[in-house]
Order: sequence, then structure tokens, then C-alpha cells
Amino acid sequence: MALRYSYTLIAPIYDACVAPFTATARRQGLALLRDGPHAEVLLVGVGSGLDLPLLPHGPCYTGLDLTPAMLARARRKAIALHLEIQLDVGDARRLPYGDAAFDVVVLHLILAVTPHPERVLAEAARVLRRGGRVLILDKFLRPGQKAPLRRWISPLLGLLATRTDVVFEAVLAQAPGLDVLSDQPALAGGWFRRIVLRKTGLRESEAGAGVQSGPGNRCRP
Repeated sequence: MALRYSYTLIAPIYDACVAPFTATARRQGLALLRDGPHAEVLLVGVGSGLDLPLLPHGPCYTGLDLTPAMLARARRKAIALHLEIQLDVGDARRLPYGDAAFDVVVLHLILAVTPHPERVLAEAARVLRRGGRVLILDKFLRPGQKAPLRRWISPLLGLLATRTDVVFEAVLAQAPGLDVLSDQPALAGGWFRRIVLRKTGLRESEAGAGVQSGPGNRCRP
């Protein structure tokens, strides 16, 4: 759990380091939540809550993060904003929610942080309802892109904060049932990308008599 310790240490300065250059890209991605009915939204890797001031009213929100110190900051933001959101401690690779529990899953700056991005994306697909969307903002290499410096420093940075060698297309290939709706450059000359996926496949666990509701269905009557 090295990442939990490192993010506990950087929690006090995280907002000052990350917020200024990601705010516009976050706002652009989350604006999609205003397009259509989205009853339940999960923010995986919600961190210190930088997304919270940008969330539109209406949906029922759940946020999950590995680091209690980051969640404590997110909780204070939610209180100040009068935003109702359930904040859970948990691992993005093993989400504590039932299948098909959410309409939208937000993955902002998480896929390049986790040591197993393919598992995080697969879990996002699992808890997503058919037709639901995944909103992604992160830094990715393109297939075949050399980027020797980013690849060289990635093992060290990955232990402390984030990886710099993740190829999104390779991650997506291990999460069947998700189609790319849009893929746009966001920051740093296109190194950061805003990607929207839609769940089109139907998992075996969702077929048959119906889907079992998990904790993510807390807003349903």
C-alpha cells in the first residue's frame, strides 16, 4: 500500500499542485453529466475532492478513494458545498459495489496512478449499467510512442504518486464491452486526454433473471 502512504504525505499540498492545471479539463469532462439523466454517479479515486465543486446538482454521488487522509479533505469540501455524497474508503481494483449499480463512472487521474489500470477499468465496467459512460482524464502514451524519459522514470514515480508509461489502448483492450465515444487531447500537448467510453456489452452476471443491487443503489426508492 505504498500509494496510500505517499498520498497521505502529499494530501496537504495536493490541491495546490494539481488543481490549477487540471480545473479546466475536469470541468469540461464533468459537463457531460448535464447531458441526459444520470441517476447515480461514482467517482473512483475521488481524492481530495477536486471534482466536487464542478458536479451538477441532480445525480446521486458516491466517491471512493484508497487514502483516508484524502477523503477527509473531500468530506470537508462536500460539507462546505452542501453536496450530498457518500464517501467510501476502498480499492479501485476491487470496488465494494454491486454489478450495474451506476450510470456513470468518473476516472479522473486514477488509471495512471494505480499499478493495475486494467483491473480498475474492468471494475468500472462491472459496476456500470449497460449504456452507461466512463469519463476519463489522465496522461497516456500512444501505442508505439517511444517517450524514453517517461518510460524510464515511470517505475520510480509509480511507487510515489503516478505512472508515466500507461498506454490507454492496451488497458482498454483488457476491458471488453466498452466502446470509445470520444478521445480528445486535454493538457500537456495531448499527453493528458479526455476520453469517454460507453458500456455496450452485457456481462454474464447481468443476464438472466436480473441484476443484484449493491451499495451503489442507495438512491433508489
